[in-house]
Amino acid sequence: MEVQLQLTEKQIKSKRRVADHGEVFTPAWMVEAMLDLVKGETERIDSRFLEPACGSGNFLVRILQRKLAAVELKYGKLDFERQHYALLALMCIYGIELLADNIAECRANMLEILTDYLNGDASDELHRAAGYVLSQNLVHGDALTMRTHDGQPITFSEWGYLGKGKYQRRDFRLDILTHSSAFSAEGDLFAQLGKHEIFAPAKSYPLMTVGELASFALGNAPKGVV
Repeated sequence: MEVQLQLTEKQIKSKRRVADHGEVFTPAWMVEAMLDLVKGETERIDSRFLEPACGSGNFLVRILQRKLAAVELKYGKLDFERQHYALLALMCIYGIELLADNIAECRANMLEILTDYLNGDASDELHRAAGYVLSQNLVHGDALTMRTHDGQPITFSEWGYLGKGKYQRRDFRLDILTHSSAFSAEGDLFAQLGKHEIFAPAKSYPLMTVGELASFALGNAPKGVV
């Protein structure tokens, strides 16, 4: 009985939050079992994951850890590539969470995992860049309405690493992306259109380095954003 009580306490923060928001946290063993169903994808550095009710990051933390293990296996002896692909692993993980304290905790947990892996600290450019990426990828909002907590359409960044320290970024609205299957259905009005015609990015950016990404965290956006 005591063991069961301890497990229950780990899975909920309060009965009120369960009643108001249906908030229950997935236990670690179940997280592992579910991720093992797509094991190959969790171990691919550039595979993309979205958790629409991410809580404090039970799933996302483990996905990041699996991706970082893949980074270490492939780039562990190449410090420059190791750092940049570790950041790419983080860039490919997305989450939405309704409760403000949960999303803040999720961002902090993810940043801690990456920082510990790279033996960094808060003064590092890469730490600041990662913090900025998390502020964009982990959204305080409602996955059902696809709106942020302040009523704006949820927008996610598609990140890519092009090598030599250069990252690509394009922003897309989630509500538009979720209509992709409907637009491509046979007989649909838009079936003959190419995806590039339907899913134009809401915003595109020039290629950026870690230093330039870190400058976003300080409110200094690079020139050339369209």
